[in-house]
Amino acid sequence: MNVFFLGTGAGVPAKLRNVTAIALKLLEERGSIWLFDCGEATQHQILHTSIKPRRIEKIFITHLHGDHIYGLPGLLASRSFQGGESPVTVYGPKGLKEFLEVSLKVSKTYLKYPLNIVEIEEGIIFDDDQFTVVAKLLEHGLPSFGYRIVEKDRPGTLLVDKLQALGVPPGPIYKSIKDGEPVNLPDGRRVEASEFLGSPQQGRVVTILGDTRSCEAVESLAAHADLLIHEATFSGEDSELAHEYFHSTTLQAGEAARNAKVKKLCLTHISSRYNPEAWERLVQEARTVFPETIIAEDFLEVPIPLRKDTAD
Repeated sequence: MNVFFLGTGAGVPAKLRNVTAIALKLLEERGSIWLFDCGEATQHQILHTSIKPRRIEKIFITHLHGDHIYGLPGLLASRSFQGGESPVTVYGPKGLKEFLEVSLKVSKTYLKYPLNIVEIEEGIIFDDDQFTVVAKLLEHGLPSFGYRIVEKDRPGTLLVDKLQALGVPPGPIYKSIKDGEPVNLPDGRRVEASEFLGSPQQGRVVTILGDTRSCEAVESLAAHADLLIHEATFSGEDSELAHEYFHSTTLQAGEAARNAKVKKLCLTHISSRYNPEAWERLVQEARTVFPETIIAEDFLEVPIPLRKDTAD
């Protein structure tokens, strides 16, 4: 599980920061990529990476401001042209369906794959045997959601030495036990999988926020996350501007990370008013509140390592 930043700027594209798009790479977990927001020229950013659009399985839109959605029709169209045939589901606020349907209809774009558009409300918006995604409304100038992506606990490590001590050779039986299934051994003995598995491995949590002022929903979404991706459009010195435009500062992002007890904070959605020389100052501001802070740049990749602790 890795997070890859395709765009980290706010409002309009800049030379060094394109507008927002974040890829959650789940290649080992499910062979796919989940995209969060799709600002203008996201597909062009992808050309500079190893990301394959046909691998994109789900797209989560935080809100309908242009710097978060203008790249979406083009990306969906190009994915079709490039041989993508597997279904794509796009999640986002009310109005997303109309935006996409009109864009594709007017441009006479035909997709070669099924497109499912889900206009969301607060709560669990996706759940399967691997992941749960929870959405909550934030505080912005129009409905803006934050997403909490929770990986379900993984089975414990297979206790191979214990199996070998029983004379069980490697093969399909090992896989069945790893999958949690009881098995019958060739000599007629029946064994329970739990006897040969270590403690379950606790799943990871990633929180990705849309544009927002400080609000209670942020800490709820971010509680004990491995990584919190928080907008920091403004410096702490510009808190009045941040409030006026429904955004957050570096200090507010740090406070949210501290209060939510996350492991790491990543600042993004950086205003173009701050040049590259100021970026270090921005991250240092947040570190005065929450030391484990980094600042995103376009094409930064952040690994989310497996947790060392086991599930209760």
